[in-house]
Amino acid sequence: MNVLLIGSGGREHALAWSISASPILDKLYCVPGNPGIEAVAECVPISVNDTEALIDFACLRKIGFVMIGPEVPLVAGLADRFEAAGIKCLGPGGRAAILEGSKGFVKDLCEDFGMPTGKYRRFQDCARAKFYAATLGYPVVIKADGLAAGKGVIIAGSKEEAGKAIDSMFDGAFGAAGSEVVVEEYLEGEEASFFALTDGEHVLPLAGAQDHKRVFDGDKGPNTGGMGAYSPAPVLTPEVVEKTVETLLKPTVRAMAERGRPYMGVLFAGLMIKDGEPKLIEYNCRFGDPETQVLLPRLKSDLLTALLAARDHVLDQIDLRWSDEAALTVVMASKGYPGSYEKGSEIRGLYEAQRAPGVQVFHAGTARRDGKIVAAGGRVLNVTAMGASVEEAQKRAYAAVDLIDWPQGFCRRDIGWRAMGRTS
Repeated sequence: MNVLLIGSGGREHALAWSISASPILDKLYCVPGNPGIEAVAECVPISVNDTEALIDFACLRKIGFVMIGPEVPLVAGLADRFEAAGIKCLGPGGRAAILEGSKGFVKDLCEDFGMPTGKYRRFQDCARAKFYAATLGYPVVIKADGLAAGKGVIIAGSKEEAGKAIDSMFDGAFGAAGSEVVVEEYLEGEEASFFALTDGEHVLPLAGAQDHKRVFDGDKGPNTGGMGAYSPAPVLTPEVVEKTVETLLKPTVRAMAERGRPYMGVLFAGLMIKDGEPKLIEYNCRFGDPETQVLLPRLKSDLLTALLAARDHVLDQIDLRWSDEAALTVVMASKGYPGSYEKGSEIRGLYEAQRAPGVQVFHAGTARRDGKIVAAGGRVLNVTAMGASVEEAQKRAYAAVDLIDWPQGFCRRDIGWRAMGRTS
């Protein structure tokens, strides 16, 4: 089978790395891909926004299955277009991808179907939003309703901060994503991510992870797209996982079907867990980044077979096996991220890092220029390691990081601290 993977980041490198090992794969293509993905797939320079070119390419190369990595093309309905062209594609259609495309929709769904989440209200009026925020008290969470590249969430610690956040969103700080604002109760507890596949009826739990969103050690500084992650996450006990599946994931799949928006693909639940009780923060309609980079190294079963089973509505016939080992990934980013940063600096030592015991280096924001690998984004590399424990995986990951010669990059040095704090 010929497979087309769409995307260019660390998540897509991890997906390509895993899919490339499948015994049912004939040829893997990735659009547009990156220099790391080139080792396991043929990368094709087509824009993910050029739908007609993507479909033409898929027809020309006799693609039997398409996997879409990023959220923007999913919300835009790219999966619908492939299916309409007779090409199998895993991913929610545009109507179902509203689970990520509208935070307010998800909160309404939770309220209507009794799924655990925080208090909230949706607003298109600035004054009303500020008044409601004051009734919830501080800190309070202010969210742009639509897609905002992971930046449309502000935790406001005071009335003044909440007012500025609401004003900025209605003033267009996040474009059309902020035309409606969701004001939410601040949930206390421990945050974690849990993933599952669904074929629209059945739910197949995958695994969980925890990521580190703050840019600096000790969870200091501004939020980022994620500076590292590890799996398994100790807070996701078997009991918490069961509650997540039974009180959130399965009811969500049923609710989407009842609403005429059948959901097929990856379900990524962002959770807040307190006293063993999970509440939903938000849903994403794709694999997480950098969580995928620690989930897939632990998967011992064939990923492509599971993805196809979800697309073909036979997910109940699949059983997955997972490694008992832990995986941890360290994000190496360009200095200045998540603010402004320079591109084009050369990265050396990747070969040596890749050869370190138990290590896989995933490319997230790199380019190839004059035979050299250079930084081409904010989050640039994901140095992932396996180990018997989170502590061992961390030691291996940082040993590999230290083999990489890139003065213009930086990373956190405490990824996994919460998990090790539980076991120390």
